[in-house]
Parts: sequence; structure tokens; C-alpha cells
Amino acid sequence: MAAIYSGIHLKLKSPQTPWDDKLKLARFAWISSQCLLPNKEQVLLDWCTHALTGWYNKKVEFSQNVLEGLWCYLDDLLHSRKLHSLLKQGKTVSLRLNMAQLLLERLQECSRVGSKSLVCAATILSVCQGILSSPVLSSVFITKYELMVDLLAKLCSIACCELQQPLLTEIIVTESDTCQDEAMSEPLQTPLANSKETLDSPADLTELDTNKPASKPNENHSSNLFEVLLQVLSCYLAVQRQQANPNRVFTLVTNQLIQPLVLLRHLLTSGEFAPSHTHLRLRQPLCRDIRVKIDSILQSALFPSEHLTSYKEELLPSKGETGKRGPGGAKGPLKPISAIIPKLSAQGYCEPHLHYSVKSNTLSLLFKFFLESYGNGRGENEEEQKMLCFYFLTRLIPALDLCLDGDSVSPAKAEQSVSESTGQTSSPDSLHSPESWTLALLSVESLLTQALSADMYNVAADRIRHKEVQLNFYRALGQMLFNQAQPSIPAWYRCLKVLLSLNHLILEPDLDQLLSSAWVNSECMEARVQRARQLMVCSLLQTYTKLRQIPRFFSELLSVICQPALEELRPPLLSEAISVSLGTCLLDTPPSQCLEICSSVLESMRTCILPDLVKEEKEAEKMDIDGGGDDKKSQLNVDQERQDASLKLFSLSQLLHVVLFSLKTLDNTSPLPLVRQGQALMDEMQQVVKELLQVLPRENRIKKTPRKGKKKMDHKEPERVPVLWEQMTQEATLLLRYTWVELDTLFDIHCGKYISPDSDQEAAVCETGEEALSNSLLQTRIESLLSGDILPAHLYPSPSFSPMSCLLLKLLTLQQMKRVMLNCNLPCESSTTALLNRTAHFISADLKLEETPAGEQVWDGQISSVNSSSYVVAHWHLVASNLPLIAPYLSGENMGCIANFLVGSLLSEQSDGGMDCPPSCLTISLISSQLLQSLILPELPSLNSAIVCSIAQRIYGVLLAAHAPKVCATLPKIQEDGSDASPSSAKLVEKETIVEDILASSKTGDVFVSLTDSQTKELVNLIQILTQLNPDAMNSEDLASVFLLLLMMLTSASCQSDGRPDSEADAVFQAKLLRILTPLVESRHLKGVLKLIHAGSLLQATVSSLLWHSNSGRYRATNSLDWMDLIKAVQDFIRALVQLIIFRNSSVQLNLNQFVAFLTSKEKPSGHNVALSSAAVSGKPDPGASISSDHLELASLSSFIQEMTTNLGRSKLMDQTLTQMITKVNATLGPAVESAIRPQTAGEAAVQPVVVLDQAFVVEVVTVMLHCELSSLSVEEQNKQDGSTLTLSHMTLYQSMCQQILRELTSDLRPMESLVADLHFLSLFYKAAEMTRGDEEKGEKELDELFAQILQNVQGLLKAPRLSTKEVSELEPAVQELLRLLVEKNTATQFKLLLLMIREGLNSGELRAGNYREVLSAVTITKLLFCCQLPEPCYKALWHIAPEIISAMVFLVRASGLDSSLTLSFTVPTVTSMTSLLRQGEGLFTNPHHVVMVLGALQSVPLDHLAPPVYQSAFLAVHEALFAIIQCHTQVLSNAAPSFLNVFYRLVASIMQEGRQRGVSDTGSDCDVYHKCSRLTQRMFSHIAATAESFTTLSTFMVAQYVTELQKVTLRPDVKLHLTEGIYQIMDLCMEQDIKFLMAGLQMGVREVFNELYGSYTHYHKAERQGEEKYTV
Repeated sequence: MAAIYSGIHLKLKSPQTPWDDKLKLARFAWISSQCLLPNKEQVLLDWCTHALTGWYNKKVEFSQNVLEGLWCYLDDLLHSRKLHSLLKQGKTVSLRLNMAQLLLERLQECSRVGSKSLVCAATILSVCQGILSSPVLSSVFITKYELMVDLLAKLCSIACCELQQPLLTEIIVTESDTCQDEAMSEPLQTPLANSKETLDSPADLTELDTNKPASKPNENHSSNLFEVLLQVLSCYLAVQRQQANPNRVFTLVTNQLIQPLVLLRHLLTSGEFAPSHTHLRLRQPLCRDIRVKIDSILQSALFPSEHLTSYKEELLPSKGETGKRGPGGAKGPLKPISAIIPKLSAQGYCEPHLHYSVKSNTLSLLFKFFLESYGNGRGENEEEQKMLCFYFLTRLIPALDLCLDGDSVSPAKAEQSVSESTGQTSSPDSLHSPESWTLALLSVESLLTQALSADMYNVAADRIRHKEVQLNFYRALGQMLFNQAQPSIPAWYRCLKVLLSLNHLILEPDLDQLLSSAWVNSECMEARVQRARQLMVCSLLQTYTKLRQIPRFFSELLSVICQPALEELRPPLLSEAISVSLGTCLLDTPPSQCLEICSSVLESMRTCILPDLVKEEKEAEKMDIDGGGDDKKSQLNVDQERQDASLKLFSLSQLLHVVLFSLKTLDNTSPLPLVRQGQALMDEMQQVVKELLQVLPRENRIKKTPRKGKKKMDHKEPERVPVLWEQMTQEATLLLRYTWVELDTLFDIHCGKYISPDSDQEAAVCETGEEALSNSLLQTRIESLLSGDILPAHLYPSPSFSPMSCLLLKLLTLQQMKRVMLNCNLPCESSTTALLNRTAHFISADLKLEETPAGEQVWDGQISSVNSSSYVVAHWHLVASNLPLIAPYLSGENMGCIANFLVGSLLSEQSDGGMDCPPSCLTISLISSQLLQSLILPELPSLNSAIVCSIAQRIYGVLLAAHAPKVCATLPKIQEDGSDASPSSAKLVEKETIVEDILASSKTGDVFVSLTDSQTKELVNLIQILTQLNPDAMNSEDLASVFLLLLMMLTSASCQSDGRPDSEADAVFQAKLLRILTPLVESRHLKGVLKLIHAGSLLQATVSSLLWHSNSGRYRATNSLDWMDLIKAVQDFIRALVQLIIFRNSSVQLNLNQFVAFLTSKEKPSGHNVALSSAAVSGKPDPGASISSDHLELASLSSFIQEMTTNLGRSKLMDQTLTQMITKVNATLGPAVESAIRPQTAGEAAVQPVVVLDQAFVVEVVTVMLHCELSSLSVEEQNKQDGSTLTLSHMTLYQSMCQQILRELTSDLRPMESLVADLHFLSLFYKAAEMTRGDEEKGEKELDELFAQILQNVQGLLKAPRLSTKEVSELEPAVQELLRLLVEKNTATQFKLLLLMIREGLNSGELRAGNYREVLSAVTITKLLFCCQLPEPCYKALWHIAPEIISAMVFLVRASGLDSSLTLSFTVPTVTSMTSLLRQGEGLFTNPHHVVMVLGALQSVPLDHLAPPVYQSAFLAVHEALFAIIQCHTQVLSNAAPSFLNVFYRLVASIMQEGRQRGVSDTGSDCDVYHKCSRLTQRMFSHIAATAESFTTLSTFMVAQYVTELQKVTLRPDVKLHLTEGIYQIMDLCMEQDIKFLMAGLQMGVREVFNELYGSYTHYHKAERQGEEKYTV
């Protein structure tokens, strides 16, 4: 074989050999080990590259297939494992230098849009990847810096074309319907497999491709492009950092790289190209890595430390005309900015529609790099470098084509001048469209925000040393923003807000323009714009409040509001957010300034608004009398001017209302000058209100009298219709009047030195000696409001015509009502009482619930926003919030209306399902719900009674409308008395009739009402409302009515579904009825019911009716959750009623004996008897009726005796009575249980099939029996004197139940409820066995056997495979209670048995054998045992061996940590057990080594590659163990701090890895897991910081570890928030030298992350404690 290949070199060089054969020979030569060629790898590489170079230089010729084959061959060689192993061994293999140029030319072909490359671009990219992956081969590029620059530029161009390809195709399609360019729509890559030559080669030929990724579909080649691009960026960055000449780097980057790099970065960042990312399958981490590399290249190339001098020479102004600016030379000094900005402004490197967005984004990025590179000066250079950053900013903002000379230059001219200066043609769309303005303003906002964050602007230094150059620049920028205002763009407001934050003096000269453009006259109502505007206005208010210049601010605001303008488009002056902010600011303002502001508002009204209204009215009258000129046109102008003035008046009224309501009220501590100032303000305000009322046109002033001699031409004139200006003036007047009255009342109440203007009038009347006249002044005012005399007749408001005026009128009436009630003389008079009744009726009138198709009405709480749709909400809020005031004066009818409105609104909410509204807004149902749950409602008995009556009436209505299978006396009685006033005697008869029907139904089982589904749903909704009422707030009559009505539904109503009985609906409905009846029984006013029916009869009727329902077959699904809920409701009701009987101590024996006699009698409805009778009649037994009846009977008996047992110990006489009844009931309950669980005979089974009660329920009943007998025995044990043995009456039953439980505890698949019941029974049975043991030796032996059996079965239960980890944790409380009773008085033998079981269980050999359940049961028992109270010898022995137990658990955790599948099932419970031992052992572990061992075990807990639920459990277990150590064993941390931090570092690293951004999967329940874990991490950071003495020396290490991990991932925002807050607390522990050490010692990439972290720490966290030094030099 060697002879065959000996001449292969000659054949490859021979021109006679066909190129196809040469290619095959070369392939076989590479893979064959028998081909003997000196330096074979180098020879074959040289041959291939020489052939390719020759073809492209036209020196050789071969086919296209051969060309593609040569490229693929070269690609295979470069990616082969063989070549890479040779290079690792140190063998020298190189490429020809001209190969780099050849690749660059091919990439140039690929980058041209429209060109078609002869070779697949994916192959060319793969070749580049292979070359750059080897340091030896990559020397063809990296040895020459210009080649790397060229390579990077071409790859960036290809990537940009690929990212824009879908967008370009869409643009072509939309712009033209002609044929598309073929190259434009053709993908850049074709499948690699199609371009390769297919060879029939042996199997070992695959070695060529073993180290290369498999061929991918078309869409994956683009991702390969970006992977190659990332590799080129990394190589280039390394080469750039090695360059010794920074000027050379700067020149090449600005000339060749800056344009493609910034374009590529924009395409990767912009959301506009997100579809391209999805189409190309670009992963977010890859995009992020590329962006990081681009940022590093630009920052290190454009802003190196060596260029600081050049930037200073270009930016900083010269200090003198003769001063030298630089070294000079033939080429002159380097001017970096003049080189960078023209490159960004130049056209042609991107699509025209992208140019401005790329440039605007890049300018912000460059400023960020500049600040990071040159803005961190210290000491003397700090101010100079901040000024340097400022001057750089002054060069960037004009580059956005914004003119800052203060002239109103059009955007087109500004753009043209910039384009001409750079020698380029201007972009047609630069700043003409709102989108460009948006981009410009977003960029300006970013630049200003960075300047603010960098603290560039020192106001004092700028004024003293720099002649206010920064102030003048920012003012020019503010002037530009005002001259070319863009109030429809949110960024415009944010720019103004940042300028305000920099220095309020920037916008101070243009404050009026700011208020006009950005607030008062801003027309855009879009949500984002409103939010930005509100934030800006709030910031403005806060700034002038801090400056104590709020009066001057309001002076400017008033002048802007009063400017002549047409105001239909003005938005509401005060939104909710602005009102809240204004109120907060006014609280920090001196009261005298607030009063000064109010006086300014009133002065503006009198000087600017009122004269216009009065003058216009006089002119209109004069014109009407003279009758000259153009009447219609003049009238139109007058109305328009009046409308303008009325809108201004309303804005000022609203402003004054908010200011006065935010003012701190005058009180007795207010100084006299302030009181006088307030007095003058109130006088002035009252005068303004009077003048405004005079302005409103009255009917006698608006009637026109025809002049003499003039024909009557207006006989068709329509009736007087109020115009807009009249309505607005009226609303403003009422708002002012209401504000005045409320403030006057407050001042009068709280300030004794204040004299109300109304009091002056009253005092003047009193001086005449007529006190009646003084009192009648207040009554007259109310009468004028009630009669409407205060307003013109045609302007009298209504909810539909003028809802705001209507609401204000009610508010004003309410305030006058308060004034009357404050007068101690008036309320005693009968006339005053009648007036107050009318006033309360007026306030609550017109309260109607209206259905709207748009859903429930919403109101934001602002008076100015009340309209026809929100009026009902505002009115209901007024009534509900003032009910304590008006309720005493409301009639029963009014109270009924309010109650009906409240209940109706809640019912409509339940039927509609409610609606989502903003948090600060109100709805009718929300107000009703809050009123229902408030503490005020129980204090309003009349309203509470009205609500109960409203609910009762609605229930009556449903029952009357329902079908009645049988006639009863109650419903006809309701029909007869329903419309009557029904005096109390009639009501009493009605209640007695209901009681008779209840008792009759309980005896016969008759159903009087059949309910449909809709009726049942309505009743359930009404019951739901009733449950929210406080039963103790109901009076006896109301409670009796509703109680008996509900009880009648329980005993006599049935639910029907499709005309058939619905057992599920019956169970649900009756459970709800019992749930509401139970708290009614517990209320204080049940005596009204007990007067009509005895408690014993009530118990009997309830249980009897339920048994009748059960016997009739209405309860079928006895295993459903609804049935069990009904059983629990029955038991709760019986317990509550028995508790009531015992607590009232009235006829206890009589009532309880009655119920006991019923329960123990054979005449009660019995499921067994009914089943037998039904079988005898129909021949078909009904097992469902029997089992449900037995279930109800056992539940009733058990709950009855359980409640009696609970009340033992109250008194000897009571104990004697209750013990007798318990014994009697137990005597009945025992046989009933035995009958329910015993197997049936053949005869019984023939009549009634086998039915099985729920085993958990049966065990619970037997447990109750046992508990009752033990309680009785405990009393007997105290009284016995002879030492005789105590016995249990049903011991045989208990023993058989115990044996059955022990048999089935581990073998049967039993539900969790049954297991818990079994464990409770075993606890009581063991206690009973201790109390009733007989002979000493025999009793001890039996008890030991029982102890061993229980312990063995509990261990078997815990290790049962069918139980999950969660189910075991649910069983732990019951197991712990059982263990507590077992070890409470255990002997040495029993304790030894327990310890042997634990020792055998904690065996790592069992874990290795796969029996982890065995070990887990021992771990669980150990944890629970350490929580029990032991006898003293056992306690000492247990803690003596505790270190050995800890060591065993440590070994178990380490062993289980090797298998991640055991994490949730074994490792986490074991760690939890160790944590419990650490907590219990606080102060008991004398050797710290055992705690250190636990830390070592925690290192073995798996935290990687786990499902989110498993990860959360593991994370929480490790965190809680660390928390137990830091909380309970602080003495260990001084020596074990490194081990502790190593474990905690695992947690931090894992949550950073799991909490990274993952694109679409960043939402959902899994993300909540990582969010919770990040919060736990923050908590542990805070605990470590609090224990600073143990971790101070390691804080630097913790920060370094954190930033190292942070550099690897991009965290989700919610996770990053908590981790950042946590690490800030560790950075608080770092000293200055620690920060310097970190900055010097961290690697380059990590250092950048740390610098960013430290910057945010200094700006956000540290600044809160140190404050800011902004206004100091």
C-alpha cells in the first residue's frame, strides 16, 4: 500500500492528473496512515490553498464542483481532530499568508447585496472559524492588525445584511408590485451538505468530520454566522489590546469599524428586529455576548487613557490666546470628536430609515463610555474631568440635529446645516416625522440622565469658576425644547424633568412657558403622555416646595391659567396623582404661604375672570337695547368669551379647593396673625362667591322686552336652554361655596380665635334680642338649598343634566346640616328636627342602581371628574361615608331604599363576577362591600335592620315564586301580609306559623318548596351577603325572622335540576344554610328564637329533617366532598347549639335530655328501618338512604357528646349531669358503631346490600367515644380512694379497632384523612391502656407489647413506598403527638427499644442498597423524638448520643448527594432533620466540630440541573440549615466562617444560574420559585451583614465571588433586584482599601461588572446614608 501512495505528491502537482482525482487523492492521503509524505499535513494544506489561490488568480482552471470540493476539503482539514492533536503536540503547521486576503475577498462577495457567491457562504465562515480556533493558524490574521480590522468589518456587514433581510423584503413588497430582486430574496446560506462532494469512501472517512458540527438546516447557518462573528470579535479585541499605538487603533476603528459595529449593535438591540432574531434563531445570550464585545471594542479604541490629553485639547476652552494647545506637527494634533461624529452623521452605511435611530442610540452609548473612561477622576482632577464630560455632551446634542441657539429654527434647516457641514446629503426624514422627534428626545433624555447620575453639574463651581457655562447650555437646551415643543411625546416631559433635577434655575426664566406647554395647555390625553406629564408636574411641585418658593410658583401658574386662550382642548388641571402630590407638598409648606396662595387665586378670579363675565353681560344687554350691527356674530363672540372665562373660573375653583383641603386647619395653637390672615381669606372668598351668584343669569334678567316701534320678530324663539358657560360658572360657584362652608365649619370648631362671617350676622341679630331670628338664619340657608332658590330655575341641576352641580349641592347641604347640628339650641326644636329629616332625605334621594352595557361605573374620587356615568358612584360614596351623620334623620322608607341599593349592588357584582378597576378608583359594589365589612354598620342598628329586612324580603320573594309540592301555612301567610305594614303582633303570628311548619316538616319529612337552579343560586348569593353581617349587631326580632326563615329552608326546601331532585345541589345548599345558622346561634340575641322554640326542639328538628331528607334518597353521593362538607356543617351546628344550652345554664337537663331521648329512641327516622320498609314494598332496597342516615346519625351523636365532654369541669353539678348524658349517648353510640362495622349475615345482605361507611369517619367517631370515656375516667380517678382499676365500657370495641388499625396501617391504600384519624386513635388508646392497666407485671408486659407494636407499625407507615414526601410531612404532626404520648412516661426498656430502632435505621448501608425508605423513616422519627418532652434520664441519654446521630446523618447526606434522584425524597428531609436537631441543640452541642460537619454535609446537597420544585425544596433546606447555624450557634462562626461562606456561595451561584434570563420562559410559576429563592438569599446576606464580627475579613471575598458569577449571566430583573440589595449590605462592610483591592485584583471583564455594581451602590444605596453634596464647591 505504501508503494501506491509513494508518488502522491507528484500526482497532485502533475497537470495531467484530473482535478477530481487530485481531490480524491488528497482526501485519501489525509486519512491514510500508510501515505508516506514528509510533513504531510503542511504539504496538503499548502496544495489546497495554492490551488484555491491559483483559481482565483486565473492561473489554473477547474470546474465549479471542484472549487466547492476544495473549500470543503480545506474546511474538513481545519476542523479535523487529527490536525488539532498535532498542533497541541507542538508540531508547526501554517497557512500561506495570502490565504487571509483570499478569505477577505470571498467575504466581500458574500457581503454585497445582490451578488451571488460561487461558494457557499457557510463553508467560508466555517473555514474562518477553523483558522481562528487555533492560535497557530490564526497567525495569518492576527500578525497584521489591518487584516483583523478588515475581517471584522466584512463579517459585521454580512451580519447586518442578514438581520435586515426580512425587513428589506417587506419594504420591497410594500413599495412596489414589480418583481423582486432575486438576490434580495435569496438566503445567504445554502445547505452545507449540498455544496460538498459526495464520495464513496470507507467508514474511516468520517474522521474528517468528527470534530465539526453536523450539517444543519438553512435557518441554523445564520446562528453559525453569529458564532463566528463572536469568535472574530474576541480575537480582534485581544489583538487591539496588544497594539502599542493607540492613535493607529483609533484611526482604523473610526475609518472602518465604527459604522458597521454601531449598526450591528442597533440591529441586535432594537425590538424592531426581534422577528429577525426569531427567524435566525438567535439566542439572547449570544446577542448579549456580541453586544458586550462591541462595547469593549468601541470603549477601548475610542476612549483610551492615552487620548485624554487629545480630548482635553479639543474640548476644553483655551486658557489664553497665546497658550499652546498641543505639540503641533505636520499633521496637527489628533481631534477625536471631529473624527467620530462625522462618521456617525454620514449617510450610506445603513438604510435611510435606520440612520437617525442608529445615530441617536450611538451618541448615548458613546457618552456612557466617555463617562466610564474619563469621568471618574479623584482629587484635584475631578472637577476638570467633569467639565470635560460636560463639553463632550455639548458636542453630542447638536449632533442630533437640534439647534440650541435659542432661535426657532425649523428641523429641516437644522438638519440641512449639519449635512452641509459634513459634506453629505441630508436625510429626507431626519426630524420631520414624530418618530424622529421621539428618537431625538429619547436620546437627549438618556444623555441628560447620565449627566445627572454622573453628578457632572456642580452649581456652585459652575457659577464661581466657569462663568455659568453649564447653566447657559442647559438653558439653551430648555429653550429649544420650548420653541419646538413636542407635548405628544412622553420623552419631552422626561427631558424637562431631568433639567429640573439638574438645577431649577435652568427652567426658572421659562417657568410660565413650562407650565403652559407641559401642564395647563397640554392637549394630548394618551396614557403614557399623561403619566410622564404627571411625574414632571409632581417633580416641579416638590422642587419649589423644597425651595420654599411655592407662592411664586402659584403666581406663575395663575398667570398661565388666566392667559387669553380658547380652552376647549385643555385637559383637567388636577389629576388624581397631581392632587395627591400637591397635598403632600402643601403639608410641608408654611401655613401662611398656603393662605397667601389662596388669596392669589381669589385675586385672579376677581381681577381676571369676574370683570370679563360682568362686562360681557353688560355689553350684551346694551347691544340688545341698542340693537345695532351684526347681532348673531356679536352674540357668538360674547358666548365664546364667556365660555372661555367660565372654564378658567372652574380651573381656579378646582385649584383653590385642592389647596384649601390640603391646608392644615386653624386651631387654638395657631398664632393670631395666621388666624387673622385666614379670617381675611374667608371674608374675601365669601365675597367672591356672592359676586359669582350674582353673575348667574336669573329668569327676570334674561327675558327680552321688545322696543317700541319694532315689530315682534321673535315669536318663534325657543325656551331658555342653559349654555355651557352658565353650567360651568354654576359648578365653579357651588364648588367654591361648598369649600367655604366646610372650611368655615372646621375653623369654627377647632379655633376659638376664629370668628365666622356667618357668626357675625348671627351676632348682629342676637344684639336685637331676637334669638329666634339668629337660629332661623341657618334654617333659612338650608331651606334655600332644599327649595333650589340659591340657583336659577333653568340651571337647577339633576343627575342627568349637571351631575357635578347635583353632587356639590348635596355636599353643600350636608355641610349646612352639620352647622345646624353643631348649634346646641337648634336640634332640640321640633321644627329643626323636621328640617333635618328633609335634609337627610334630600342628601340620600335619587339613589338608583342602573344597569349599563359598559359594565360597572368607576369614579377616581375627584369632584372635577364627576359626570353622568360616575355620578351614582360619587353619590353612593357621599351617602355611605356620612351614614353615621344622616342615619338618625332618615325615615324607614329611606333606610329601606339604601339597604335595597346596597344589597342590589352586591348581588349584581356577584352575578357579573365583578370587574377590575384601578387601585385608587371606586365602584358601587366596592363601596357596598367596604360598608358591609366596616365597623360602622353595627353601630347603625336601623340600617343593619333594613339590610336584614331587605335580604329577608328577597328570600320571601324567591320562596313565593318557587314551586310548592305541598301547601304550608307559612307561604300563604307571607302572601297575605307581604304588602301590609305588618305590626309586631302580625310578625309574631308569622314567626309562630313558621315554627309550626318547621316542626311539622321535621316530623313528617314533607317538602314545601322546590327550588330551581336559578332560584338556588339567588338564595346562595343572598346567604353570602348575610354571612358578612355581624350577628351580634342584629336585634332580636330581625335575627329571629331571618333565623327561622333559614331554618325553614333547611327543613322544608329541596333543590331541583331539570325537574329532578339534585342530591349534589341539596348537599351544597344545606351546608351553606348550616354555615350561616351556626354564627347566628352563637350571637347574643338568639333569645327571640328560643322564646318561640326550645333549644332541644331546635336540635331535634334540624337533625330529624336531615334524616328525613336522607331517607327520601336526596343524598346519593355520600363519598363526595360536598357531602363531607355537609356532615362537618351539621357537627358544627350541633356543637354551637349545645354550647349555647350549657352556657345559658337554662333548663340544661331538660333541653339536653330531650335531644338525648330523640337520639336514643327507636322512633326517629332510621336509615335501616326505612331501607327495610322500602325493600318490603318495592322489592328494591335503597342502600344509599341507609348509609347517609347512618352517617348523619353517627355524626350527630359524636359531635353531641364531644361538645359535652369539652364542657366538663365547669361545676360538680354540671359535671354530674353531663357525665350521665355522655354515658347514655355512649351506650347508644357503641352499638351503632359496632352495627356499622360488623359484617352482615346472609339474611341481612339479602334485604340490604353491603354499604360501607368511610373508615376515617368511623375511626373519628370511635376516637370521640374513647376521648369521652377517658374524660369521665379522669374525674373518677381523682375521686377513687380504694385504688381499684378503672375500666372502659367499650374496651372490646377499642381493642378490636386498635388491632384493625395496626393490621391495615401499612398494608392498605388508605387516604390521608384516614391515616391521620388512625394515629389520633392510637394516641388515645395508648393513653387509655396506661390508665386501665391491671396487674403490675402483666400490665407492664402488655403495655410494652403495645408500645412495640405501635412503634413498629408507625415506622412501617413512614417507610411505605406509597407515601410521597409531602404526605409524610402532613403526617408528622399526628406522629409527633403519638410519640409524645409514647415517651411521656416510658420506661428504660421502651426507650432502649426506640434507640435500637433509630440506630438500625440510620445505616448508610441500607441507603447504598437502595432501601432509602427504611433510613428515611428513622430520620423522621429521630427528628420528632428530639422535639418531645422526655423523662429526665432519657433526656440526658438522648442528648449524650446526639453527636453520633448528627454524624450518621452527615454521612447519609453525603451518600445521597451522589444521586440527584434522591434529592427531594431523601436528601432534603434529612437536611431538614439536621436543621431541627441544630435548633433543639442550641447550647447543648459543646463541640463545634459537629456543627462544622453539618456545613460539610451541606456542600453535598445537589443544586444543579434540578426541576424548579425540587430546586426550591433543596435551596430552602440548605438556607434554613445555614440560618439555624447563624442564629443558634454563633460561637461556631468565628472558626467556621469560610466553610459557612462556601456553602452560602453555592446557594448564590445556583440562584444566579437558575435565575438568568431565558427569553420566553421568564414567566410562569417556575419563575416564582427563583424569585422566592432570591428573596431568601437577600435575607441571608442581611443576616451575614448583621453578624459582621465573624465575616468582616471575608466581605471582599464575598463581593469578588458575586461579581465573578454575575459576569457570566444576565439575571432576570426580579432576581437581580433582591441579589443586588443583598450584596449592597455586604459592600457596607468593605473598607476603602478593600474596594481598591477589588478594582486592582479582578480580571478585566469582572472588573467592569464590579465598577458598574459599585457605581450603582454608591449612587443608590450609599447616597441614602451620606446625602448629596450637589450645591457645594
